[in-house]
Amino acid sequence: MVSPPEIWAGVLSRLETALPGYTFAAWVQTLTVESDGDGIRLVCPSPFHRDRVRERFLALIAQCANDEAGRPVAVTLAVGGRRPQAVPEVVRDPGDARPNPEPPRDPVSITQRPGFGRPPTQRRFPHTFESFVVGPCNALAREASFAVASGRQRRLDPLYLVSDPGLGKTHLARAIVVEAIAGGSRHARYAPAESFTNEFMVSIRSRQMEQFKRRFREQCDLLVIEDVQFLASKKATQLELFHTIAHLLDAGVRVVLTADRLAREIPDLDPRLRSQMSAGLVADISPPGAEVRRRILRSKASRGGVRIPDDCLDRLVEVTRGSVRDLEGVLIQLVASSSLLGRPIDLELTELALQKLAPSQPRTPPLDLSTVISVVASFFRTSAESMASRSRRRDVLVPRQLAMYLCRRYSDAPITTIARAFGREHPAVSNAIRVVERRILERAPIRYQVEALSARLDALRQEPERSDRPRPDPTSARPKSR
Repeated sequence: MVSPPEIWAGVLSRLETALPGYTFAAWVQTLTVESDGDGIRLVCPSPFHRDRVRERFLALIAQCANDEAGRPVAVTLAVGGRRPQAVPEVVRDPGDARPNPEPPRDPVSITQRPGFGRPPTQRRFPHTFESFVVGPCNALAREASFAVASGRQRRLDPLYLVSDPGLGKTHLARAIVVEAIAGGSRHARYAPAESFTNEFMVSIRSRQMEQFKRRFREQCDLLVIEDVQFLASKKATQLELFHTIAHLLDAGVRVVLTADRLAREIPDLDPRLRSQMSAGLVADISPPGAEVRRRILRSKASRGGVRIPDDCLDRLVEVTRGSVRDLEGVLIQLVASSSLLGRPIDLELTELALQKLAPSQPRTPPLDLSTVISVVASFFRTSAESMASRSRRRDVLVPRQLAMYLCRRYSDAPITTIARAFGREHPAVSNAIRVVERRILERAPIRYQVEALSARLDALRQEPERSDRPRPDPTSARPKSR
């Protein structure tokens, strides 16, 4: 008979892929398993935690336990103060030969064969395009990824996604595979560069290169290779990857690569592979702005059934300016602290979570309204006075809306002050911001204009402050209306 720790290890494996990461860490990973006759007892750290698990996760846990044990398993909850028991680590690397149990949700699976003669590994990714929060920082990468995944745009190959760690390129890479399989792809291959290298070396040592080439060249209708920068100095692997990509592109197969830097910045990279990687579309993902950070936190919290008060959300957005991973880490800390201490989420608890996890970064000084308006006016070859006029012509309306949106994003002025700068009431600014946010997702030209303007404003914001340079008063930025 399977023991409770073994059942719980399998249940954890299933739940880890079925639930968002912060939800799993906050509510499931903190549970302790004990024997309870033929069933299992899960010990919760607090009554609040027990009630939340019973309400939201107990039915799913019981279903996973029944599937894991192959029989009905009674799952009960208790409250205790002991530390969680260690459970066997669930290895999910493509090089692991042990099949991961099938999770109860997410109908898309990816079959990989990491070693010849070993059982296939079933992998499931919770990453989808629907759960990816889009903004000016990542819109191009998201649209290009979806176009490749759905087969709508073949001329992008290879698609090269570039970003610092934790900004979403892995989410997009896996979402491409999920979407492709949902669209009928039968041989989608996903491999981190390290796993591709390991499998390549195993194939050489076991003299099974023909099987390796058949798998990655002939039996492949989508290839996604992550973290190509790890191939630096691996000459043999680079050569094999170069020939594999060349073969796939000649056959019209989609290829996606990701890295944390541009190809020309990767040291000891074969010139042919470097040229090949840069031959398609290079899509960069930048750190998220304040509005995108806000939407990311709201999305992750709502998926876990957690409501973050607006003042706490504002504080998280203000302080946590790093990667998406940093945002998720602070959110996990906050939600876990709330559940373990049995306290509601408030500003005091939020400050505690930020002190422990938020990266210490110097605050980027905001820009004054006159600077933002001037940059937008120069970009569109118009004037601040023209944007403040009552004209509804498109060549005036679009710059005005973008200026209002960027004033809200790059200055610390409230909406009422921004409205006065344009001779309007605050509802006009709120409406302009909503219009721009919607059009960023729907219209590529607007998205490119926002990205170009953001680059100019970011460059200005990062300039060192000069004590001898007078700073304009934000309230004086209002142009004269005609």
